[in-house]
Amino acid sequence: MTPVTRHALGTILLLCAALLAAACSSSTTSGTSEASTPSSPPAASSAPATTPASSQPPEPTSSAGVAGCTTSGLKVKVDTSQGGAAAGSTYVPINFTNTTSSTCTLFGYPGVSFVTSVPGSQLGRAAKRNRTDPATTVTLAPGAVAHATLQVAQAENYDPAECQPVTAHWLRIYPPNQFGAIYTKYTAQVCSARLPSKLGSQLGIYVVRPGPGKAGQGP
Repeated sequence: MTPVTRHALGTILLLCAALLAAACSSSTTSGTSEASTPSSPPAASSAPATTPASSQPPEPTSSAGVAGCTTSGLKVKVDTSQGGAAAGSTYVPINFTNTTSSTCTLFGYPGVSFVTSVPGSQLGRAAKRNRTDPATTVTLAPGAVAHATLQVAQAENYDPAECQPVTAHWLRIYPPNQFGAIYTKYTAQVCSARLPSKLGSQLGIYVVRPGPGKAGQGP
């Protein structure tokens, strides 16, 4: 091999070595870049990072409400001494006395009707609720009294053929929101027949109010 040839071969080998080194350097740089590129952050979540352990329900802010008065815990009296008359009707208070040792409540209207006896058949229609005043809760301590006013229209106000009047001696009274009845004596001329719907009931009942009923205080 001539000196020229050896020189040319040496030059070629140097160029190859340089190219090889450049290629290796490019590969290393590329790998480093990929490793240092941060990955995309995870999507944000609306849920809390930690879920608190379940807890007991909160304590009630107030004590349980007072129970309603039951039929067995009430004394009922139609107080005719405090009755009055106006415009063809008689108005008498029905007093409810709490006979128990616990406070109770009354709300709304009693159910009232005339009956033939104890127990007996109903005479005419039951009392119609008079909604002149709104119902409110009446709280009765032991021995306390509340009342509801009963309106009894005169039987003579109606056509005898429609009314079929008779003398009744008993009222059947359901305290508000109760299904047990109390019977009390009360004598009046009443319609034994159910009056036509257009005439309504011979009886009207007002909402329960605090205290015993008194003459002149109005329905």
